[in-house]
Amino acid sequence: MSYASDIKQKRLSLGLTQKDFADALGLGKYGDRTLRRWEANETTPSQLEYNAIMTFASKTPFVNHNQKTSFTFIDLFAGIGGIRIPFQELGGKCVFSSEWDNFAQKTYRVNFGEVPSGDITKIDAHNIPNFDVLLAGFPCQPFSQAGLKKGFADTRGTLFFDIERILATKRAKAFLLENVKQLQNHDKGNTLKVILEHLKDLNYAVDYKVLRAADFGVPQNRERIYIVGFNNDIFHFQLPFSFNYPKPTHKKTKLGDILEKDVDEKYTISDKLYQGHLRRKQEHIAKGNGFGFSLFNENSPYTNTISARYYKDGSEILIEQDNKNPRKLTPRECARLQGFPEDFIIPVSDTQAYKQFGNSVAVPVVRAVAQQLIRLLLKK
Repeated sequence: MSYASDIKQKRLSLGLTQKDFADALGLGKYGDRTLRRWEANETTPSQLEYNAIMTFASKTPFVNHNQKTSFTFIDLFAGIGGIRIPFQELGGKCVFSSEWDNFAQKTYRVNFGEVPSGDITKIDAHNIPNFDVLLAGFPCQPFSQAGLKKGFADTRGTLFFDIERILATKRAKAFLLENVKQLQNHDKGNTLKVILEHLKDLNYAVDYKVLRAADFGVPQNRERIYIVGFNNDIFHFQLPFSFNYPKPTHKKTKLGDILEKDVDEKYTISDKLYQGHLRRKQEHIAKGNGFGFSLFNENSPYTNTISARYYKDGSEILIEQDNKNPRKLTPRECARLQGFPEDFIIPVSDTQAYKQFGNSVAVPVVRAVAQQLIRLLLKK
C-alpha cells in the first residue's frame, strides 16, 4: 500500500512545510528527510507512524462549545491564544481575534478552529463585534512624545493606541492587558504613566500588579505586569480603584514535573555551541556580572524566564544531562513551562514553537486573574 499521497495531503491541509510537520510529529533530527521520502514513496512508514500522521490535529481541542455564554471577549495580539484559554474555560465566547504572525495564526487555527484577523492597526474598530471584555498581551513600545493630556497624540504610532481606540469606540465593560515587568520602569516610568492616564481618561477604573508564574504553580521565574480595568460608566467604583488580584498559591514547583523522558538527541547542544557558552560565561564572570547560560536539572524549583529568542541557542534554560552536553527544552516542555494544557497542539517547527511559547503567557497566572475579573464582572 502507498501512503505517500495521504501523508502529503494531510500536511498540505494543515498548511505546513515538511520541516514544520516533521518537527510537529516528533520525527527526530532528520525527520524532514524521512517525511520527504515518505511523500516521494521512496520509503514507507510503519502502520503506527502512518496512524499517528493521519490522526495528528484531527480534532480541534479548544473550539468553543459553550451552550450558555456568560460573557463575550476579543483576543488582541492573540499569539497562540494563551490568554484566551482561561476566559473560554470560564464560560466566555470569543467573538473576534487578531494576530499578524502567519505561523502563530496556524497554531491558533489548529487549536481554536478559527484564523485570527491580521494586523490590528488596519482594522476599523466599528467592524469588530460588540463584546464585554478586551484581552491583549500587547508589545511594549516607546511613545513618540513625552508628557500627558495630549489625547491620541501621546500613543499614536504605538500598538497601545489600537487598544485605546477600540476601547474608546466599543466601550467594553472590562479589559485585561499583559506586558513585561519592565514596563513599570520603561522611559523612567513615563510609558506606564501615559498608558494608565489614557485608560483613566476613557473613564476606566484601572489597577495593575506584577505577578510571578512560580507563585502560581509554574516552574518558571516569569514576572509580568497585569493591568485590569472596568468601565466606570457602568461600575461606578470609588476611585482610586483597587482590584482584588489573586493571592499566590505558593504551591511548590519542580522542573522534573514537566520534563519529558527519552528526549531526542537533536535537543542536545553541539560541542561548538557548548564551548561558546562556556567561553562567554567566563568572560562575563571576569567582568563581574552574572550573565551567561544557565543550567537546570529535574530538582530545580524553577527556571529562568523563557523568551522568544530561545530558539537561537537556548542559553537562558539548558537542562543538565549525565555524561553529555546539556540540552534545550523540547517544544512540549516549553508548553508545560507556560502552563498550557496537554492537549494543546503544536503544529509548527521547533524554531517557531520556541518563538511562540517564549512570546506567550503563563496560563495559570492568567487563569487566576481571569477568575477574579469575571467574578466581579458577573456580580455587577
